[in-house]
Amino acid sequence: MDLLYLIIGLLILVAGAEIVIRGSVSFGKKFNISLFAIGIVIVAGGTSLPELASSINAVINNHADLALGAVIGSNIANLILVMAATTVIFPISNINKNQINQAWINIGLGVILMLMSFLYFNFIFGIISIILLIYIMYLQFNKEPLNLDEVNKNEYSTILSILLIFIGIIFLIYGSDLFVSSAINLANYFKVSEAVIGLSVIAFGTSLPELVVGIMSAFKRKVDFALGNILGSNIYNVLGVLGLSSFFGKFTMPEILAKQDLFFMLFFTAIILFFMFFAKKLGRLYGSIGLILYACYMYFIFI
Repeated sequence: MDLLYLIIGLLILVAGAEIVIRGSVSFGKKFNISLFAIGIVIVAGGTSLPELASSINAVINNHADLALGAVIGSNIANLILVMAATTVIFPISNINKNQINQAWINIGLGVILMLMSFLYFNFIFGIISIILLIYIMYLQFNKEPLNLDEVNKNEYSTILSILLIFIGIIFLIYGSDLFVSSAINLANYFKVSEAVIGLSVIAFGTSLPELVVGIMSAFKRKVDFALGNILGSNIYNVLGVLGLSSFFGKFTMPEILAKQDLFFMLFFTAIILFFMFFAKKLGRLYGSIGLILYACYMYFIFI
């Protein structure tokens, strides 16, 4: 029964994220907010909403390991599974300086998480994270606008846009509660640590919005949008999700994540940066390597 609740909660989470994104994009267009700002701030932030809802719920219920595992696992899933699946369908070419800079930011955030294994996640970390997130988003406003007209985001009336945002948030809150509680029950039943469940099941589930956007963008040959969404979502996950979650409780980094999964996340981010910096593209070779490595990673964390 818990497995059924897990699936239902996951579907509600994904639906909630999609509803919020559609409403937010439409609302932004109504008030002539730049399309680049909508893409980086709303779309990347919107696809991180399932991680945010699940993590805050987990911290409030004293299951912070689940939250940290979900964030780190989601970042790994974004970098490997989502980006690999996208590039296998259609390569990402013509990498620009701004995209490389976002990859460097991801490297820096990985280092920060490793340093946090010696410290506590608390309101001080939360305040610093939110300020840093706002600063990074402010810098993005000065970059070249991103055209989202071809991502099939419908435009609604102002009232309907606001209504969609509220409905989506309700979906996210209820879906996260159902998803996290059933995941915890499954972890206890199979005697699997919560960190592992967060790294695998929850991480994959909360990365589904990015995966859907990435695959849709690849089929439409708009992979630059997918790359920005993935790297932007990872920035939101660390600074936004963990930052806001830190206001709801004091917690620490599990030892297994610090010694194993954070290194893997940094390693693969470095591989992406290598392809972006030297090859100037993320092609099908990268995609094939990524899919194989993600399958190996899933096997490794469960053995």
